Amino acid sequence: METPRTTAPLLALTLACLGLPAQAADLKLAQLFSDHAVLQRDQPITIWGTAGAGRQVAVTLGGQSASGTTDAQGKWRIALPPLHAGGPYQLTVNSDGQTVSRADILVGDVYLCAGQSNMEFAQRASTNAQGATYSANNDKLRYLNVQKNSAMTPQDELKGPVAWTPLTAQSVGDASAVCYYMARSLQARYQVPVGFINASWGGTTIQSWIGAESLGTVGGYQAGIDAVARYGANPAAANLDEDARSESWWQEHDPATAAQRAWSTPDFDDSAWPSVTPSGSWKNTGLPGFKDFDGVAWYRSTVTLTAAQAKAANLLRLGPVDTSDTTWVNGVRVGGASIPWIWREYAVPAGLFHAGRNVIAMRVLNGGQGGGLSGPPELRGIGTADGQLIPLPAAWKVQRGSALKGLTVPAAPWDWPNSITTLYNGMIAPLLGYKFKLAAWYQGEANADAAQEYRTLLPLLMRDWRQRLGQPELPFLVAQLPNFGDTATTPGKSSWAELRAAQAEAVAHDAHAGLAVTLDVGDRFDIHPTQKTVVGERLARAARTLAYGEKTAPGSPYAVSARRSGKDIVIAFRDAGAGLATYSSDRAIGFEVCAGTACRYADARVAGATVVLPGAAKTGVTRVRYAWADAPFVNLFGADGLPPGSFQLDVH
Repeated sequence: METPRTTAPLLALTLACLGLPAQAADLKLAQLFSDHAVLQRDQPITIWGTAGAGRQVAVTLGGQSASGTTDAQGKWRIALPPLHAGGPYQLTVNSDGQTVSRADILVGDVYLCAGQSNMEFAQRASTNAQGATYSANNDKLRYLNVQKNSAMTPQDELKGPVAWTPLTAQSVGDASAVCYYMARSLQARYQVPVGFINASWGGTTIQSWIGAESLGTVGGYQAGIDAVARYGANPAAANLDEDARSESWWQEHDPATAAQRAWSTPDFDDSAWPSVTPSGSWKNTGLPGFKDFDGVAWYRSTVTLTAAQAKAANLLRLGPVDTSDTTWVNGVRVGGASIPWIWREYAVPAGLFHAGRNVIAMRVLNGGQGGGLSGPPELRGIGTADGQLIPLPAAWKVQRGSALKGLTVPAAPWDWPNSITTLYNGMIAPLLGYKFKLAAWYQGEANADAAQEYRTLLPLLMRDWRQRLGQPELPFLVAQLPNFGDTATTPGKSSWAELRAAQAEAVAHDAHAGLAVTLDVGDRFDIHPTQKTVVGERLARAARTLAYGEKTAPGSPYAVSARRSGKDIVIAFRDAGAGLATYSSDRAIGFEVCAGTACRYADARVAGATVVLPGAAKTGVTRVRYAWADAPFVNLFGADGLPPGSFQLDVH
């Protein structure tokens, strides 16, 4: 007797009822493996994705094949033997009659580039971008820009869509300028395919990019790490915790907090409040009492939603707010931030918006700045799951609160750009398993006020990524902060010089790290200098030594000692090549000698690979400093035209 056929839907239903996996689950590759991808040569190549639980999966690439089985969650990860540089190949994955393939795959060298805005800085905005664009067509050079994603837990997948992009005159403008110019130099030199992955986000701190386990080893972070994890598990509960913490801060700093908290509730009667269409500083609105006001102002808006709109609503978009805000929807806190240029976009839990009248309330503290909702009114709205934006009314009700000045509300630990671990979770964790030839890091501006801690955090980040990537000797190239900000006419403190010194120290104590000094190619008026070609070329020089084994100095002259010699102080440098030189003068500028905290400028003369400070070895002098300013002017260079970075040394 013939066995009756079971239809696919009935089989799936039966398996579901039995608690068994449906074998027809789609076979998928991780998004990282798109057409045109570049895979690291001469190392085992790991490919991963998902399918039904317990299924056999086979992977083929470049004549090599391997197979494995999915786990209980349907995840699979299969390692292929190493391949030499070559391609293009087709990557093929088979499982239970399903096939997924990717075309035009190259095997070569892959670079990971990360950091904040100066790494994010697009090639099209760089100096001489037009000339570089004409010569950009290079099928052996490709890039992938990782979409920004601040995640509370380590993610398996990159935020999509994800696409590897071959370099053409049309596509090069979207690439990271620094990473592109570095990659272009190295690909031309070694003639192998090169791919670079750019995972960067402007304004972010280094704490955002370090995994939770590693950051937890540094004192003071575990409570924040735990809070981020709670937010990942239960956002509503974490927001309640944050609301309590935030209100405790407000009660400590504003005696009217308890009374004014009722202004956040949906049933509060704000009919007597004046109306305003906020689009800039509240000081310019013409409202009585706001012209010179510094402190707290409350804003309220009412929007009516249909049942369908309320069901789809999941996001509140408010634009920039000057400076700190706490925001409620229907009396429930949904977010807050304390940086004026950040566009507020707050996730709203399902069910919080409802059909009919909904109230949005904001408490804004200007901290001595302009104050208020400073973005365009037409961009404020309620986002929906299908990508629509339901506009908010242009006019808001507003009321003055307490007069306060010079205060900043502490941010929640998941609020970028000062979040902790969340950018590692969303933008680095999905890369684990991929192999890299090197990593390049351009970040530090956002940590310039805490250089001492950076001496711990930068080595920690390098160890963290190497360990998680399974590459303990991965070359790590660091672009040092350039000259930006205030010039100096007398010796003094400099947060940027401190940060540069912290970067240099971290590299000096790491046998697999290199430094690109950029003191001569910054812009003291612009935190985003456009001379990215030079920065990329200097990173490439470090890579030639550290990643490719060339026998040459990896970068700039580096001061290693300062010693007394009679009445003089002699500073010795390594990696000076044929010797140091001064430009436009027979003397080097920017040197200081310090007795305790008192420093003075010192005469300085080049002598081979040393700099002599004549007559500087006076009683009480304990330290020397160089280029110790946010935006120093320098004229000291090595034989290869590279400048030393900011430093300070004890005198022996």
